[in-house]
Amino acid sequence: MKVKRTILASVGVVVALLLTLPLLHSCGIYSFTGTSIQPDVKTVTINYFEYLAPKVNPSLSNQLTEALQEKFIRLTKLELVDIDGDIEIAGAVTGYDVKASAITANEQAAQSRLTVNVKISFVNRKYPEESFPDKSFSAYQDFDSSQSLDAVEATLCEDIVEQLCEDMFNATVAQW
Repeated sequence: MKVKRTILASVGVVVALLLTLPLLHSCGIYSFTGTSIQPDVKTVTINYFEYLAPKVNPSLSNQLTEALQEKFIRLTKLELVDIDGDIEIAGAVTGYDVKASAITANEQAAQSRLTVNVKISFVNRKYPEESFPDKSFSAYQDFDSSQSLDAVEATLCEDIVEQLCEDMFNATVAQW
């Protein structure tokens, strides 16, 4: 009798799984990384980010381009190609500014904020309705004003690039 219940319970679990799997696979575009890429989209082109900001950071364009490429490689099954990918991202760094973000009672800056602005265009050649011509993104990091920007810039830029890549990824293939 106990064996019959165990077999029936096992059969019930198998049936439940078999009924659930088609629901997860039915639309064919959901993934556990949060992307919603159609199954026939196979390649991505991520163009080098131009640097258009008045204040210069010579490595930021390269850092941003490589970080976004790595994110797509790591989180999607898309093949990175140099030209004519099924989806394509082009962008530019449009702002790179440092401003006071917190003032003391003596009217001196206690905190400074490094802000990076980026504008991208996204083209989906297979599903043009998902494309957008221009979308702006901004990310910042605060730092103590007693520190020079040169001393903290590399660390701040790493964090800012990570946030910008997350936002751009979500806007293009996660469609958040």
